[in-house]
Amino acid sequence: MAIPDSIGPDFSLEEGAMLRGFSRVAGVDEAGRGPWAGPVVAAAVVLNPRCIPNGLNDSKKLTESKRESLFGEIMNCADVGVGIADVERIDKHNILQATLWAMG
Repeated sequence: MAIPDSIGPDFSLEEGAMLRGFSRVAGVDEAGRGPWAGPVVAAAVVLNPRCIPNGLNDSKKLTESKRESLFGEIMNCADVGVGIADVERIDKHNILQATLWAMG
């Protein structure tokens, strides 16, 4: 079943975590898995649910210009951390360990 483009963020996981005593939940993703493609870059984002930019959606469903226009709004509404594992780390430790390191 396809997910409609109009669906925005769903905070059901965050709400469930808060009911269990957690105050913040981070979303984590990575890009560039593979030494032939350069470094592995991972980002963790904690978005303020009271400050959701209009039009926010899965990045693959947004045009490049829409992603660029949302960037500043997202940065104003979120705590963001970025980790980078370079090719040397990937070669030394393997792609999985380098990815986990970048996410840590």
